[in-house]
Amino acid sequence: MHQDGDPRKASSGKSVTAHPLAFLALVMANVLLAFGPVFVRISDVGPVAAGFWRIALAAPILLAVALGGGWRPAGLGRGVWIALVIGGLCFAADLASWHLGIKKTQLANATLFGNSATLFFPVYGFLLARAWPSRSQGFALLLALLGAGLLMGRSLQVRADQFYGDLLCLTAGILYTIYFVAMAKARDTMAPVPALAMSTLASLLPLLIFAWTLGEKILPTDWWPLIGLALASQVFGQGLMTFVLGQLSPMVIGIALLTQPVIAATVGWLWYNEKLDGWDLLGAAAVAVALVLVRRERKDAAPLAPDGTVGA
Repeated sequence: MHQDGDPRKASSGKSVTAHPLAFLALVMANVLLAFGPVFVRISDVGPVAAGFWRIALAAPILLAVALGGGWRPAGLGRGVWIALVIGGLCFAADLASWHLGIKKTQLANATLFGNSATLFFPVYGFLLARAWPSRSQGFALLLALLGAGLLMGRSLQVRADQFYGDLLCLTAGILYTIYFVAMAKARDTMAPVPALAMSTLASLLPLLIFAWTLGEKILPTDWWPLIGLALASQVFGQGLMTFVLGQLSPMVIGIALLTQPVIAATVGWLWYNEKLDGWDLLGAAAVAVALVLVRRERKDAAPLAPDGTVGA
């Protein structure tokens, strides 16, 4: 039983009754998270240090909300604590890799590769959680991946100046998938804000160590980009995403993640003159259609329960 009183097990593929606003929360989470790279680029600290401040500024807010809501860190099983620590460590490594990659490749590429969990997380759902897709959902995933491939078409060219950044962002995407799996486990018994607060605290020290080891500038002169990063990406963006992990299936979450590179590509076009061509626009349209298809397929998250029965 969830501490928030919701009988959901979307992460395990069992029957769920999703909150009416879960899908809207998922879309809003991806919109907010898509602006993270912009704040990292305009901050005057190192990229990993920016990740540290994202966590350091958000942690007191999240912890205050969790404690103010009556939650206390007591009664949690060993497995939940392990999941939170693993989630926090993987998130720290994810941010470090991704933020380093953001400054070495295009904005759309960084967001797309950084969210390669869009493929890995549904695979986890298929193989381990047994959240099998319907035909419509499978088609939506293929359409979304095709759209993402069109969107990143230029990145597939041999470009030495972007390859290292793309590789870092892809590594971040793999770590982000492990973070999702760990947080889905924690969400089986925890409300979203306490789960996010604890995993956020677990990622704080590793990010500081990473930034210091790399010799980055850590103390900022201009605070507003870091405050924006903390609020948009961690408090609200990741907060909504953590809420969704207790509501929707890996398939739906994975497809929705592909909205981030679409938004990031638009921002890169308008802000950094990273121009889009017809193939980019076609790819963005394919992702949008896939999201509509997977939304219309069913209101809940788990298309197939482990015992072979359709989720309610």
